[in-house]
Amino acid sequence: MTLVAALNAALRTVLASDPKTLVMGEDVGRLGGVFRVTDGLQKDFGEGRVMDTPLAESGIVGTAIGFALRGYRPIVEIQFDGFVFPGYDQIVTQLAKMHARSRGLVRLPVVIRIPYGGGIGAVEHHSESPEALFAHVAGLRVMSPATPSDAYWMLQEAVRCDDPVVFFEPKRRYYEKGEVDEAPEAASGQLPAHTARVVRPGGDLTLAAYGPMVATCLEAARVAAEEGRDLEVVDLRSISPIDFDTVQHSVRRTGRLVVAHEAPVFFGAGAEIAAQVTEHCFYHLSAPVLRVGAYHTPYPPSRLEDEYLPGIDRVLDAVDRALAH
Repeated sequence: MTLVAALNAALRTVLASDPKTLVMGEDVGRLGGVFRVTDGLQKDFGEGRVMDTPLAESGIVGTAIGFALRGYRPIVEIQFDGFVFPGYDQIVTQLAKMHARSRGLVRLPVVIRIPYGGGIGAVEHHSESPEALFAHVAGLRVMSPATPSDAYWMLQEAVRCDDPVVFFEPKRRYYEKGEVDEAPEAASGQLPAHTARVVRPGGDLTLAAYGPMVATCLEAARVAAEEGRDLEVVDLRSISPIDFDTVQHSVRRTGRLVVAHEAPVFFGAGAEIAAQVTEHCFYHLSAPVLRVGAYHTPYPPSRLEDEYLPGIDRVLDAVDRALAH
């Protein structure tokens, strides 16, 4: 199924299994969301469980916090990545802090779903990658699936989590298909959402990515293989916390690391990964850790986004530089 269909199926599963789960956001009900992730949910579960909200992100998040304080598990949709900032204050000063502020007495199990990243030819504020801003905030978990199967299982895990989760969905991968095993018994075979996965084994260099860049790195590894280079691709899946153990285990074998994400390289998640790997794997490294990402500029008009976003060529260029050492 597509990633959109997998997310929809996951939402149906949690709504059906727990009457305390709620879906809320702009146009999530009657319209089914601008990307149709919530299509049909209001019809099947009612307006009391799947609620259209005003265009007011701060109010949406604040209301979700109130629901969580009363024992509910709200699932909030932010319509586009760049729209989250009116609600940023509620997320980082209230949602992220309440557990520590109450000395562990209060949990806020709120999931904030955010379609993020570029590749859809959209206008301003519709193609941002703000994940590092949330990963920097203690008290928030940050996830990003790369495949329909992970979208299906990771979203359910996020909803069951007692901590607030910011769930970034790679919108340019929304309609790409992959196999999804929906059988309940398949749950036991899934990796925990905060565990990285080696999606392509290799011995010459490690490529670490998450969300929309995993498919790009897999394609880069396929091209590199035609040139006799054997690249390992690690899907991080989680941005906070990061499974450094899996990344470092890979780097200790390959001796080289390239980290790729759509967000700008400057102060991006790749910087923390590079620092951690350099600190803990210094004597295993045969080359500096390199980062691939977007430029440190505002997101450009759609006709320029192919130049702005990191693609296969930019990844392979970093691979060439790392292997040249």
